[in-house]
Amino acid sequence: MEAFFQALTVLLTPSHLVYLVGGVTLGLCVGILPGLGGIVGMTILLPVIYGMDIHNAFALLIGMVAVIPTSDTFPSVMMGIPGSSASQATIMDGYPLAKKGEAARALGAAFTASLIGGLFGAFVLSLIIPIARPLVLAFGSPELFMLAVLGMSMVGVLSGNQPIKGIIGAGIGLMLGAMGDAPAIAEYRYTFGFDYLMDGISLVIVGLGLFAFPEIIDLLIKGRPIAEKAELGRGWFDGLKDTLRHKWIVLRCATIGVIIGFIPGLGGSVVDWIAYGHIIQTSKDRERFGKGDIRGVIAPESANNAKEGGGLIPTFLFGIPGSGSMAVFLGGLLILGIQPGPSMLTENVDLIYTAIWSLALANIFGAGLALMLAKPITKLTIVPFRYLAPFMILIITFAAYQASYSWGDLIALLLVGILGWLMKQFGWPRPAALIGFVLAGNLEQYLFISVQRYGFDWLTRPGVIIMTVIIAASLGASIVYQNKLKAAGRTAAKK
Repeated sequence: MEAFFQALTVLLTPSHLVYLVGGVTLGLCVGILPGLGGIVGMTILLPVIYGMDIHNAFALLIGMVAVIPTSDTFPSVMMGIPGSSASQATIMDGYPLAKKGEAARALGAAFTASLIGGLFGAFVLSLIIPIARPLVLAFGSPELFMLAVLGMSMVGVLSGNQPIKGIIGAGIGLMLGAMGDAPAIAEYRYTFGFDYLMDGISLVIVGLGLFAFPEIIDLLIKGRPIAEKAELGRGWFDGLKDTLRHKWIVLRCATIGVIIGFIPGLGGSVVDWIAYGHIIQTSKDRERFGKGDIRGVIAPESANNAKEGGGLIPTFLFGIPGSGSMAVFLGGLLILGIQPGPSMLTENVDLIYTAIWSLALANIFGAGLALMLAKPITKLTIVPFRYLAPFMILIITFAAYQASYSWGDLIALLLVGILGWLMKQFGWPRPAALIGFVLAGNLEQYLFISVQRYGFDWLTRPGVIIMTVIIAASLGASIVYQNKLKAAGRTAAKK
């Protein structure tokens, strides 16, 4: 209890609040730029925090961590370009809403859901600290493999009425993810003699190539603004009401976000897709998803903010980052002389509670600033795209180049972009390919470790059995729903 009130005292220190707001503001600026996201933002901060007071530097880092999943919604909704790996699913319904002239509504819903999700994550973090150690240790390689399989099961849901195309699309993603060094054995695959491919292709390049490149090309061809309507009105307030109306979706997906963030190795790359797939599977009227359904914005946004609270648990207690941004955050802790591990529960528990308070407050600051900026920024969607295209091309080129600072990044972006454009033109589900790419390494690595360590006995582990039942139930529900749709279509055709 003493540590709890000590953390509250630190939080209310003027210098701590100033640096916390500074981190939030910098995070908003970085998040607005497509393709950069938390990893780049956190990396920018590392040289800055050298020699700083621990609490002030801590506030700067937490402010950045908390707000990136909120601010990266701007490019995802307004331009159909993923702001970061954690905002890719938001494109599915956020961007169609922007093209209908409802960008402010989509952003309003996203920021409100992000605020609630972030506060929920901080709340769970405060409750779970005493019992976190046994929960983290309960997940071995077999359970992590099954979680990756659960992510792959989303492919069928996101493929609509074209499951075969979805499976092939996921296969394309798996092939892209298999390039470079193998995670389980010491060899290189599919490098075709190019040194650049020895490290594989960056997630930033694949995300920008599959989503940003095709949208920019299409908008340039059409020669129209992003939005079809010039009247944006007070749509952000409508988004607020949408979020409150779907409060149970927010809470369910925030819970998913905390759980995924809590498990090392998954993090922001998959949490939004799992939340998006979940909301489709549990909705009776699925036809509107992908065409501008506000629920498709609320679900991933509440999940990706809540995951930050969950992600801090293994980072603090075991020094195991759950995502790329958490890995950089871990580096920041080490720079400040803070050694993550179980000892933090006894020696630095006040810092953990400071992180909880700061995370909650930073989410409030971030959502408030984003809502204030939503209306003026969404007016960019009614500007003819030929004026925005040069700037957007420059931004995505820079974002791709920072992956490895090689000309190969730009060539890879062009080739993956052409692939993404062809997939869009022929109706192939691009999210399926992205999910396959993201999970390729985890699937192979965890399966290899499971078989090497347990043989085939890993199939009988309780956690594996439970997740197998969940996956089977999820796929079964999707098949039943598809059969009902086909039956309804045949009945309507007879009439």
